Amino acid sequence: MSVPPEQRGAQREMTHGSGRISRRRLLASSGAIGVTMAASTSGSAGAAPTGAAEGFDPVTVGPDDPRYPDLVVGLERRWVAHPESVRVVSSPRQSLQVVQEAVTARKRLTVRGGGHCYEDFVFNPDVDIVLDQSEMTSVYYDAEHNAFAVEAGATLLDVYELLYKTWGVTIPAGQCYSVGVGGHVAGGGWGLLCRKEGLVVDHLHAVEVVVVDAAGEARLVVATRNPDDPNRDLWWAHTGGGGGTFGVVTRYLFRSPSARTTNPADILPKPPGEVLLSAIAWSWDGLTEQAFATLVRNFADWHAANAAPGGPYAGLCSFLNLNHRATGEISLFTHMDGSDPDGERLLARFVADVTRGVDLPHGAVNRPSGEHGPLPQFVEPKRWSWLTATRYLGTIHPRLVDPTLRGDHKSAYHRKGFTDAQISVLYRHLSGGDGFSNPFAQAVLSSYGGQVNAVGRTDTALVHRDSAFKVLYQSGWTEPADDEPNVAWLRRFYEEVYAGTGKVPVSNEQTSGCFVNYCDADLNEPAHNGSGVPWHTLYWGENYPRLQRVKARYDPSDFFRHRQSVRLP
Repeated sequence: MSVPPEQRGAQREMTHGSGRISRRRLLASSGAIGVTMAASTSGSAGAAPTGAAEGFDPVTVGPDDPRYPDLVVGLERRWVAHPESVRVVSSPRQSLQVVQEAVTARKRLTVRGGGHCYEDFVFNPDVDIVLDQSEMTSVYYDAEHNAFAVEAGATLLDVYELLYKTWGVTIPAGQCYSVGVGGHVAGGGWGLLCRKEGLVVDHLHAVEVVVVDAAGEARLVVATRNPDDPNRDLWWAHTGGGGGTFGVVTRYLFRSPSARTTNPADILPKPPGEVLLSAIAWSWDGLTEQAFATLVRNFADWHAANAAPGGPYAGLCSFLNLNHRATGEISLFTHMDGSDPDGERLLARFVADVTRGVDLPHGAVNRPSGEHGPLPQFVEPKRWSWLTATRYLGTIHPRLVDPTLRGDHKSAYHRKGFTDAQISVLYRHLSGGDGFSNPFAQAVLSSYGGQVNAVGRTDTALVHRDSAFKVLYQSGWTEPADDEPNVAWLRRFYEEVYAGTGKVPVSNEQTSGCFVNYCDADLNEPAHNGSGVPWHTLYWGENYPRLQRVKARYDPSDFFRHRQSVRLP
């Protein structure tokens, strides 16, 4: 049974025996090839895709509707909005209509994709209309563009499963199942395959966007990376420029730049058939500051020495989870390409390099750690299929499926490791020496570099192309009463680590700024950023002026905006 997108009908689900098959599952099982969404690449006004699926008519949910409370809050429960309405849509054409209505009525509009946002960019007091694209989840092969189309509401695990089971390919994006494609890609998302395959935007062929011109007319534009595309700058802006700035993304189209075929099975990377998984932990009981410091130095120094593209460790991605003492342990999780015949030896050597000189024995990971739940079975490396590992690692952490989750997050790219003074700060705040305690507070050092660094700093909007590892500082909790102590602790922690450069990781020999997908509005505030380096430089460096020019061309009235959207020149 082959059901291309234009024939999917109005029903979102179809009954099949005693079960139900969702629209995305139907496409996966049929191997459907979608008809291209024929938006004009020249950006003609009001152009609408002729082959777009419309699973249902647009839905308007207002404050009196019992669904309203669940549709005005994100996965991050700190941010709640009170809009006039939420518009749930199922197609690019419907997205275009909602945008035009908001522009005409001069209503403030924000867009919710399929995932989550660490700040209030979608759900805030100023919003009048929330455009909810979370049901735009189709993934299919677009024959005209010779690329895989992924609608903006899709989440990563569904994308991985459909691409792999149907065509044997993947995109090198994030590991968390709930991450939405809409914002993840626009911010230059990364994942477990990044050191071998680069970032997901390195495989982005085109983006379909609703933009608004100076006359207030909304139109649908397809922008490709083709050198002769008049809209190429709009494509470039979506390779790391962040969401909510240039328009409303309706579809991403993926094809690797190296692809020279029209066979869908050969236009994106193939993941390794097998992966090796290793997870070890050190108990906080008996963990001295010296042992802690040795682990941090070893991990950072290894990545600095292996930051270049290629080499035997291209297939490795690792996380050093520096969990708060209240968690009970810190851990090292490593994901290695198992198709490499030398993979087991390389993995063992990596673990030996990171643990060298640590006088505390390691054991199994028995507690939740970072984005992972307990992983005791990997104390000795295991070999799993790539899809099984991807499913498991993407869904195991109970915090990520907790509908009451609240959190705060900060980031840093590092070219080199931490100073002795910075490691002392890490240890003091994570060991409870400052009096704070939370089992979900941590700093996570994660692999970067490799193939990511094979791309030039200005070739994509994501400028961080010479880093060795990335750091995520975060705390999580569930009760509103815990907001203030957790936010205050994370600010103190982060600002003390980077006290020598004005409380933030400026671009210098050691650090390279911040990750826009771990958005942090504190970077805007002199009280929390005393470096004199503006937040947009921390995110985009020398690429910011070009992003501003793209903004001026495609959103000259600044209709799409939030606290950290690209500003008009």
